[in-house]
Amino acid sequence: MTKFYKYQGAGNDFVIIDNRDKSFDGSDSKRIEGMCDRRFGIGADGLMLLEDHKEHDFTMRYFNSDGLEASMCGNGGRCIAAFAVHIGAIKEPNNFTFMAVDGLHHASYNNGIVTLKMIDVDTIIKTDNYTFLNTGSPHHVTFVEDTEATDVYTIGKSIRYSEAYPDGTNVNFVQFMDKNTIRVRTYERGVENETLACGTGVVASAISAQQIKPDITDFNIKVKGGELRVFFTPNNGKYKDIWLEGPAEFVFKGTIEN
Repeated sequence: MTKFYKYQGAGNDFVIIDNRDKSFDGSDSKRIEGMCDRRFGIGADGLMLLEDHKEHDFTMRYFNSDGLEASMCGNGGRCIAAFAVHIGAIKEPNNFTFMAVDGLHHASYNNGIVTLKMIDVDTIIKTDNYTFLNTGSPHHVTFVEDTEATDVYTIGKSIRYSEAYPDGTNVNFVQFMDKNTIRVRTYERGVENETLACGTGVVASAISAQQIKPDITDFNIKVKGGELRVFFTPNNGKYKDIWLEGPAEFVFKGTIEN
C-alpha cells in the first residue's frame, strides 16, 4: 500500500507522496497516470514526490497527469512546500529551499499561504499577437477582451500542437480587469485541458502584462480556482526576484494498493 496526500492550490490539485524512503517508483508512468485519473484513480492535475536532497530541505519531482515527469509546476511547488511544512520535513517554515527540475527555489509558509520564488526570466519573445517565455515551463501568452468568451480548449490545443512549438507549450489567455489585476485561463500541456489555475502560467501572464503596463510590478491574478499574486523586479527587459503567492491547502489523505 502507498500512502498519499491530496493538496490543492487555487484549484490546481495534486497527489503528493513522501518518497524519502525511495519506495515509490517514479519511472512507472502507467501507475502515475492511473492515480491521477479522475474516474478510475485518485484524481489530480499531477503527482509529486518529495525526496531528500543533500544540501537543501528537499527535492520536488513533478509528473503531469499523463504520467510523465515534467517541467516546473508553480502551484505544485507551493503545495509541496505546504506539505513539507505539515509533515515536519523542514526546520524553518518562514525560509526554506528545495530543488526542482528547473533549479533552486526559496519558499515561505504562513497560515496556509505559500510564497514561492520562481526562476529568473532572461528572454521574452514578443510579437504583435502574443508573448512567449519560460517561467520554469514554456508559456504562450495572448491578451483577449473577454476570457469567459474564449474557447480555451480549442484554441489552446491548436496552439499547443502547432508547428511553432515542436515540443509543445502551455497557452494562456489574459484579460485586464484593472491596472494591476488580470484574469487568466490556461490550457496546460501534459494535462491536455484547461486547468483551474497554472502557477508558471500566471507568472508568465503577469510578466507579459508588465510589458504592456511597465509601471506595474505587482499583479493580482484571478483564475477559475481562486486568486493568486505575482510580484517581481524588472531589469532592462529581464526579470528577477519573481514571487508567486497564494493558498495551498490539504484536501485529504489515504492509501492506494501498489
